[in-house]
Amino acid sequence: MTLADVARAAGVSSTTASLVLSGRARELRLSVDVEERVVRAARELDYRRNIVSVGLRTGRTGTLGFVSDTVATSQLAGNMIKGALERAHERGLMLLIGESGGDADDEKRLLASMGDRQVDGLVVASMFTREREDPTPDLHVPAVLLNAVSTGATPVPTVLPDEWAAGRDAARVLLDAGHREGVYLVGVGTSPDEVPPGGVAAVERLDAITRTFAEAGVELAGGRPCATWEPPPGLEATRSILQEGRPSALVCFNDHLALGAYQALAEAGLRVPEDVSVIAFDDIPLAAWLRPGLTTVALPHRELGRASIDLLCDLLDGGTAGAAGTGEPVRLAMPVRHRESVGPPRSD
Repeated sequence: MTLADVARAAGVSSTTASLVLSGRARELRLSVDVEERVVRAARELDYRRNIVSVGLRTGRTGTLGFVSDTVATSQLAGNMIKGALERAHERGLMLLIGESGGDADDEKRLLASMGDRQVDGLVVASMFTREREDPTPDLHVPAVLLNAVSTGATPVPTVLPDEWAAGRDAARVLLDAGHREGVYLVGVGTSPDEVPPGGVAAVERLDAITRTFAEAGVELAGGRPCATWEPPPGLEATRSILQEGRPSALVCFNDHLALGAYQALAEAGLRVPEDVSVIAFDDIPLAAWLRPGLTTVALPHRELGRASIDLLCDLLDGGTAGAAGTGEPVRLAMPVRHRESVGPPRSD
């Protein structure tokens, strides 16, 4: 079955049929009717594009690579892969996925393997926003970093969540609720040297939070750095804060820390938000199931995955990397999920 057969059955030219089946119908503003006729004819005739001949003609294989550290096996960050798969499918592209488990040598082998399979471009992704070495020097195809910032001399096109704006918005939620004193941080201290090493998210969130409160004339009461951002350290950090007295509000640097904070507050006989307000980041599935529901600033994982494919395709088409062609990272908004864990400060 040939492309000419599909075109004849759909009542269009071979060129039009080719454009539709290569995913360019919307881009070239072909009518929905034409697109549907071609797709229906291809399906009924069981037509399969000859990828080899397409590659020889265009210099592309229609295949992209996606190499991550632990994204695929992370319940939340795995949505980045879902978003990337969705966008690749919409563009008529195949996505090959590999995971290194965080091992640098495995990552190099995966990247080389993707190159051997002649992918047109690569997305290199991290589970959490962090600094990392430039993975591109040995690559011979365009590459995009997802959820990571390169420490190399030459900026690599990057897609990131807007962590600074997220920190600002979290601070504003508490300020709008009336919190002017007794605000503590859980997960980091109040100075830049009290954050996890290499953690871009922590640094940007902390800077935005301190600046936003300072602009409102509010000084943070303190903070508790945590070696890992999991419930047990959140529990212990909140217990430590409670030894100084009852806080007005807690800013937990991720939802897992907030789970521990909830437990510590309950142990102390304190209610959320009547006695202590709590706000966090990430929006893991449990955040909505907590009682009261946790107000949190969501990481847009699916949108990040989609944006990485769009940026990579722009590079393949000769576009300029970065936001609006500036070379700066593409930053995606992190929406606030307003639930029930933030209220006005207790009056006494």
